[in-house]
Amino acid sequence: MNKEMPIIEVYGADQICASCVNAPSSKDTYEWLDAAIRRKFPNQPFHIRYIDIDQPLTDPRDQEYAERIQNDEFFYPLVLINDEVVGEGFIQIQPVFKALEKLGFVPAE
Repeated sequence: MNKEMPIIEVYGADQICASCVNAPSSKDTYEWLDAAIRRKFPNQPFHIRYIDIDQPLTDPRDQEYAERIQNDEFFYPLVLINDEVVGEGFIQIQPVFKALEKLGFVPAE
């Protein structure tokens, strides 16, 4: 596995994306991803963070992604792993797992 701990970021908002009818909320997606990754890849460290695009953001990179979402460049929730977009809108788990496996994560048996 790579030496660096992957950083998973979930950008979202309390209000469900208008284009994502029947999808879970951004916060629910964040919690679901956290639990699913820990089950699939136990004892493999990663950092996951949730960024609420409707809250004041101090980090310029977070501000940029929030603006891009608000300008309809991306749907939310937007999921990035090490700065690579792996999903937006209605998030599917397999692209997230595949991105982690590319980084050296090994699934539990």
